[in-house]
Amino acid sequence: MRVSDFDFELPKERIALRPANPRDSARMLVVRGGELADQGVLDLPRHLKPGDIVVVNDTRVIPARLDGMRGEARVEFTLHKQAGLDAWHAFARGAKKLKPGHLVAFGDGLSATVEEKGEGGEVLLRFDRSGAALMQAIERLGHMPLPPYIERQRATDEKDAEDYQTLFAQKEGAVAAPTAALHFTERLRAAVEAAGARIVTLTLHVGAGTFLPVKAEDTKDHRMHAEFGILTPQAAAVLNEAKAGGGRILAVGTTSLRLLETAADEEGHIHPFEGDTDIFITPGYRFRAVDLLMTNFHLPQSTLFMLVCAFAGLDVMKAAYAHAIAAEYRFYSYGDSSLLYRSEAS
Repeated sequence: MRVSDFDFELPKERIALRPANPRDSARMLVVRGGELADQGVLDLPRHLKPGDIVVVNDTRVIPARLDGMRGEARVEFTLHKQAGLDAWHAFARGAKKLKPGHLVAFGDGLSATVEEKGEGGEVLLRFDRSGAALMQAIERLGHMPLPPYIERQRATDEKDAEDYQTLFAQKEGAVAAPTAALHFTERLRAAVEAAGARIVTLTLHVGAGTFLPVKAEDTKDHRMHAEFGILTPQAAAVLNEAKAGGGRILAVGTTSLRLLETAADEEGHIHPFEGDTDIFITPGYRFRAVDLLMTNFHLPQSTLFMLVCAFAGLDVMKAAYAHAIAAEYRFYSYGDSSLLYRSEAS
C-alpha cells in the first residue's frame, strides 16, 4: 500500500505535552465497526467480561539519551537496542564525523568505543563496563528519551521520570514507554479485575525505532527495527486456556499486540517466545491472537497508525481520527486513549 494512504492533518495544539491527571481521567474513544462512542478510560471495565485477559507490557524505560564528547565535539546518543552486556545500538545526532574506533566520553568515567556505523546516524557502542555497572551509569548520566514531537515543544524535566513510566514497569530495557498503559492506575487495575478479567504481563523492550519516520513510498519497502521480547510459558498457557474457554484477549498497546501476534501460530495458538520481533502489520494482515486493542492516537504515516488501520479498518480509523481531532482529543504518548474492536475482516 502507498504510505500516503495513511496521512492525515493534525493541528499542533492536539499534541499532549503532559499526561492527564489523574492518569485514568483521560478520554477514550471506543471504535466498534463503524460506530464511535466518546467515553473515558475508567469505562474500560464495562467492555470486559469474566474470562477475558488484559495483556500489558511490563518493560521499564531507561534514561536512554546520553550526551557524549568525541574530543571537542559534542554528540548526542539515543540508545535503542541492547546488543550485549556492554553494547548498545544507538542513534547519534551530530555524528557526521564519527567513525568506527572513535572513543566517546560521557562523563563520570563512562566511555564507549564506536564499533560500527550504519545508515541514518545509527552506531554500535561498546562501553567500558557491562551489566549492572553499565545500567547504573546510564541511570546516573542519562535523560528520559521523550518522543521528538514533545521535545520540540518543551524540555524534559524531573516530572517525566515518573510520568513516562507505567504502573507495570519492572523489566529495564525500553527507550520508549508502552504508552497505552500510562493510563492505568491502581483504581483502574482493581476495576478491571472486579469485572472478572485477568491481567497478564509480557515484556517488549520498545526501541527508539518506533519514532522513525517511514521514508519509503510503499509499505512493502519499509524495514522495521527489531525489538526484544519475552512471553513466558506461564503467560502463554493462561492466554490459550482463556481463548479455549471463550475469553477474549485485550492487548494494552501496540507493543503487547505485536508480541502476541509474533508468538501466535496460524491457528491462533500462542507459544512461549523469547527473542527479537520485527513484525510489521499493515491492512490485509490476519490477526491470530488479539480481539481488542487499547491504544493512544498515533502519528500520520506511522507504522502504528498502519497497525490500527489493519486492526479496525482503514476507512473506520480515518473516520475515527477525524472525529477525535474535531472533538479535541489529546494525541500521542501523553494523550488520550482509544479502545478498538477488531474488524471482522481482520
